[in-house]
Amino acid sequence: MASEFSKALDVTASGLKAQATRLRHLSENISNAETPGYRRKTVSFQAEVEQQTGVSKVKASRPELDSGELKRIYDPQHPMADETGHYDGSNVNLLIELADAREAQRSYEANLKIFEQTRAMSSSLLELLRR
Repeated sequence: MASEFSKALDVTASGLKAQATRLRHLSENISNAETPGYRRKTVSFQAEVEQQTGVSKVKASRPELDSGELKRIYDPQHPMADETGHYDGSNVNLLIELADAREAQRSYEANLKIFEQTRAMSSSLLELLRR
């Protein structure tokens, strides 16, 4: 049977993993903001209950493509331009991506802090039990 400390570590580790996944997709969006035809990727979070321990963890979904409208860009010299001189850009808004990245970073840091505190409490308990 898992201890309460290991359950807490499992929960925070799942949060760390979910936010890392989110940050990876946000960085892909930012790096492809100028790629013609690129659609922004988004992830959502879902609760996942572990059968053996009953611990509820968080899990990032598979990335989904944003169905928002692609930006129409006028550049008759571009190789992808149509007869009107336009081509489809991406639907990435850098301001939104940076705000989401900041939120994900803060959430990651909060989970990491809880992980570290739980680990320190566990170590302190073991030290007390050795005495």
